[in-house]
Parts: sequence; structure tokens; C-alpha cells
Amino acid sequence: MLLVYRILINIIAIISPLIFFLRILKKKEHPLRFKEKLCFFSKKRNKGKLIWFHGASVGEILSVIPLIEKLEKNKKISQILVTSNTLSSSKIILNLKLKKTSHQFFPIDTTYHAKKFLDYWKPSAAIFIDSEIWPNMIMKIKKKPIKLILLNARITKKSFKRWRLFSSSAKLFFEKFDLCLSSSLQSNKYLKLLGAKKTKYIGNLKFSQTEKKDDFLDKKIRKFFSSKKIWCAASTHESEEKFCALAHKKLKKKYKNLLTIIIPRHVDRTNYIVKELEKLNLNVHIHTSKNKIQKKTDIYLVNSYGKTKSFFKICKIVFLGGSLIKHGGQNPLEAVRYSCKILHGPNVWNFNEIYALLDKYNMSHKVHSVNQTIYNIEKLFKNKMNSKNIENKITKLGHKILNITFKEINTFINKNEIKKT
Repeated sequence: MLLVYRILINIIAIISPLIFFLRILKKKEHPLRFKEKLCFFSKKRNKGKLIWFHGASVGEILSVIPLIEKLEKNKKISQILVTSNTLSSSKIILNLKLKKTSHQFFPIDTTYHAKKFLDYWKPSAAIFIDSEIWPNMIMKIKKKPIKLILLNARITKKSFKRWRLFSSSAKLFFEKFDLCLSSSLQSNKYLKLLGAKKTKYIGNLKFSQTEKKDDFLDKKIRKFFSSKKIWCAASTHESEEKFCALAHKKLKKKYKNLLTIIIPRHVDRTNYIVKELEKLNLNVHIHTSKNKIQKKTDIYLVNSYGKTKSFFKICKIVFLGGSLIKHGGQNPLEAVRYSCKILHGPNVWNFNEIYALLDKYNMSHKVHSVNQTIYNIEKLFKNKMNSKNIENKITKLGHKILNITFKEINTFINKNEIKKT
């Protein structure tokens, strides 16, 4: 498997200029910083101990920010490097303005680029987040005195089955980790079966994420919303917007001032969604539209990124998408932190343990049909929702997980278990 992977990744490296060019045109790649993926670095390596975190995208990077903020206070660490693959995730680190922390894009995973990356940055510890397994980088790390940690490790049933098809390769990679801190008991079990030598279940680090109370909503929009009975459908995928629209149509017969806010997972689908909703004779207002919002508006369609939190602040009932289709659901913790009650479909296997906890506190409700959705929304409209206590419990759990994780990582650093390279 490793040989096949290396052949494929080298082919990708050869055609990477074309790939980067196309991604730049689509605004999915930075026009200058894409060179970091080819190991033309835009930041300097400081003297002293460097700790390296790598996460694929926004969710992974957000989950470690509280940990990074704590590690910044460690005087033995002179620099913290965060790498990721996506443009949106890079902006998170840049906006934080942390003193010791800088961001670079993760290099193409050829043996050449992996060696060049490690020779330049010389990390004392490499901490991969979630399920990030990059074969060539892992193999090169273990040829150096660098501690390798898999943080908030997540192996789903689906990914476990895939790894089992290549069991010898799985063992080759997972046994290289000096420590795997798993996000769930299920992941902990799977990691051991895949060959990880040292695993420890701590809990999902995403519970420790803190949310900035930013508000991007115009005063006129807020005033309009205050006159409405509202609920929100967030991170929706194809077919889920129509599902929620049908629920809206039926609810509108009872609640004349009903407004449904839809925030699709991929905003480039906006035109398609509008056409689908207008086929149902619904009045749609697009968030970025300069037209005045009409009183008869049925659906408020959010077509820009980074606004979700503002809507969670005003919507206490949220349907989370990616759950009616076989996608695995979306992380509900962001909505819960704003005291929202969650509705979701049956397909939430990526976040089973989080939803199990929310179910325990009656914070989430599974729905299979439009009628079930209507029933739960009506029930939540009628009941006075006091979610603050649950929010506080989740915050306490998050602090506990963060502190244990910090202690584990700090042990590697303070006891000199990590050697300088």
C-alpha cells in the first residue's frame, strides 16, 4: 500500500502547479502562500523548542486553540507551529494574533517535501489532530528524535473498516505514534486494534472550544427577526433544504409569522437552493441582498461564511444538516454553547458520543420525517427552554478534558521526554 501511495502522491506533486492554479481561480488557495505546500516557507524558525500541531481544516484547528493558548504560557516552548490544508483554517490562526504561534500550510506528502519540512522546522513534537494520517511524513518523523502524538484521535466505524482492509499498513502507521489521546471509547478500542501501542481515552477536545460572541447582524435585520417566530436549519446539504422548506410550509398554517433561516454547508449552492424553494411557492430573501427584506418572507437564506454564530444567538431551535443524508452529521457543540435545542436526522455517526450526551440531557431530538420535525418544533415552541444549566455542564466538561490533555502534553515537554532535534 505504501509503495502505491508514494507513486500516486508523486504524480500529484508533478501536476500540483496546475492544481494550485485552478484552486487559486476558485479562491480556494492563497495566491502567494500556496508555495508553502511546496516547502517555500513564509515564516522563520525561531531558536529553541518548537511544538508542531497539524489539523486538516477549520474544525480540527478550532478544537486545539484553547490548548495552544495554555501552551503559549510554557516558557520552555519558544515557538508553536500550526499547519493545515485549507485557506479558511489559516485565517483562524492569523486572526488570533498569538505571540508564539504561527501558521503554515501542510506540505505535499512526498518523502522529499516531508524531509525538507522537518529539516527546516526541526519540531520537538509533532501533534496530529483527529484522524490525520500522512504516511510519508509519519515515516520521516520516526527517523528523527521527534515525539509523535495523535490528539483528539477519532476513528469511526466506517474508517476502521477501511483501515482493516490494509491491516499491515495500518499497523505500520499507527504503531509509530508515541501516544494516542482518543476522543471516544470507540476510537480508543479501534486504535488498539489497528496497532497503536499507547492509547488513552480522555474525551473530545471539541468540548473545550470557546466561542467569541461576535454579532454580524444588522440592527434592522435583528428588529425584523424579533417580530417573527424563528427556527434555523444549519449546515444543510442537498435535499435537506427542501425537507426543511416542507416543514416550514406546514408550520406556517399555524404560525403566520414563522420565519425559517437556512444556512447551507456550501454557499455556492445558493442559486440552486433558491430555485428549489421558489418551486414550493416560498418567498426567499438572500442574506447579502441589497433589497429590503419583505414582511412576507418565508425563508431567510444565508449565503456567506462565518455568520452561523450570530444566528445561533437568536435561534433557540436548530436543525443540523448532514444528518438526513449519509454524511455523518455535523458537530452540534457550537449550537449548544448558544443554548440551542438540536434537531437532527439519523445519520450522525461522526458525533455519536456527543449526541448521546445531548440526548441524555434532552438537548437533541432525532427526526426521520417532516412530520416528526414539525412535532418537535411545535413542542419546543410551546415549552419554555432552559438550556443554560446544560450549557454550563458542557463547559465544565470541556475544561476538564482540556486540563487533562494539557497535563498529558505538558508532561512530554517538562520532563524532557521530547529531545531537541
